[in-house]
Amino acid sequence: MLPLATFAASAAAGVGKNLMQSLSKTDTATMDTAKASAKARKTADEFEKMFLEDSLERLTRSEGTEGPLGENGSGGGVWRSMLTKEYANSIVKSGGVGISNQVYSEMMRMQEAGHGGK
Repeated sequence: MLPLATFAASAAAGVGKNLMQSLSKTDTATMDTAKASAKARKTADEFEKMFLEDSLERLTRSEGTEGPLGENGSGGGVWRSMLTKEYANSIVKSGGVGISNQVYSEMMRMQEAGHGGK
């Protein structure tokens, strides 16, 4: 397992708790398990995408006027931001780096524990 994935999974525990509180506020007794699972999967994928965007943004950041993407003014910043979002989307769509699966598993485990294993 990647150390980065382990870090992200532990950081996602708070995200999972917030999601579980959100799910419990809606009527989860009537919510279909497939819907809850789909919502958890989407949240996990979005978390991985956000984590990758932040990581990629740090990789492409530069000091001065020259960097990996050229001009570092406002135009360069906008371009880098758009590029890192697209890179993160592509990585997640192609299977990601494993963060999403770990977050999803943890969220589903927390949901089952919250419902008494029902």
